Amino acid sequence: MTDPVKSDKRENLRKGVYLLPNLITAGSMFAGFYVIIASTDGNFVRAAWFILLSAILDGLDGKVARMTGTTSKFGVELDSLADVIAFGVAPGVLMYTWALKPFGKLGWLAAFLYVVCGALRLARFNVQVSTVESRRFIGLPIPAAACIVATCVLLFFELGGTGTIKMFSVVLLVFLLAFLMVSNIKYFSLKDPDLFKRQPFMLLVFAIMTLIVIVARPEIMLFVIGMVYMASGPLGYMFNRRRKQAAEGAAKVDTKP
Repeated sequence: MTDPVKSDKRENLRKGVYLLPNLITAGSMFAGFYVIIASTDGNFVRAAWFILLSAILDGLDGKVARMTGTTSKFGVELDSLADVIAFGVAPGVLMYTWALKPFGKLGWLAAFLYVVCGALRLARFNVQVSTVESRRFIGLPIPAAACIVATCVLLFFELGGTGTIKMFSVVLLVFLLAFLMVSNIKYFSLKDPDLFKRQPFMLLVFAIMTLIVIVARPEIMLFVIGMVYMASGPLGYMFNRRRKQAAEGAAKVDTKP
């Protein structure tokens, strides 16, 4: 006897899939795969830019699906698989070929740790997506971690660097990104519904000025923005913990006779 739920799912898939959002997802996957090709060829700058392109496409597919009413379980699963390639394996290969290879076993283990923590981050997100608030991510999002990797490479070459490097600070950065992805530290989400509501006029002016600065020196500013976002999680965690401890201390004082 067949399961009616599974039968319905198979039947829905036979009816077809939505082309537009899934094509965008495939584009993100293609960009991620090209990162691997470019990295192995030594084209590190091009690989870094393609990670950023993949991140843009990854942000578009879900929004296009919601705007056109073409969301589907198939699209969600394909998006997760694309993210593993574009933001897990691809940045791992880029970092290994650019900066981690000279460290031998430690280097490729650091790259693998980044990849597996990214996969764990995605798996946890898929499980918790219906139970956590949309305005906060739990753990550093894997696209943000990949963009930090990309902007780190772009900054190196913008400042006059050439070829590969051997810096232990890069190993530490990879370990830090891996830890933050699987941590319970909360990060601000661009999916926050309040972002699409009316905002103060000066916020628009600030956003335009920020955009101008980014366009003027994208390699430097994108790296700065990435590092600020990465640091915002731990700083917010420490601030909230201190505020909670202060509130608990005040409550204990109030309850004393």
